[in-house]
Amino acid sequence: MLLRRLCLPSLFTLMLGLMAAAPAYAQGVSHPWNTLSPAQQNMLQPLQAQWDTLPPQRQERMLGRTQDWLKLPPDQQQQIRDRIARWQQMTPEQREQARENQHLYDTLPPSKQQELHEAFKRFQQLPPDQREALRRQWQEQSPQQKQQWLQHLGPHSTLPGKHAFGMPGR
Repeated sequence: MLLRRLCLPSLFTLMLGLMAAAPAYAQGVSHPWNTLSPAQQNMLQPLQAQWDTLPPQRQERMLGRTQDWLKLPPDQQQQIRDRIARWQQMTPEQREQARENQHLYDTLPPSKQQELHEAFKRFQQLPPDQREALRRQWQEQSPQQKQQWLQHLGPHSTLPGKHAFGMPGR
């Protein structure tokens, strides 16, 4: 009887503790900015102002990616920081458009993805005034014209810049 009297309250306390801890565990553990390593802070610098307000799951995902990014050369790390900063500056509509564009790209066959990638590299090598003219031309086209142009993407064609797809320019 004495054992039962001692065990029952302990068991009850343990159960309450587990129930209280379950939601926090399910949500993930928050990683305050000041607990990140200097290398992680450097890599995630564009997110510093918002970091402590991000959901723990997003923090975990970003920290996981950071481990891979830190293995890259410094110039590629800077490109990633620049991309993070550009993403932070985008409106919700621009972000949604970027997600849709990425989804469309991911559904293309590898050969078409390669053509698109090569066309974009050629586009980036054009003088700024020609790039801007192509962006304007692209924006003035109807959806049908844009689709037709993309279907006939050839080895010597150029691709309108990111800004033409609802993303901020560089």
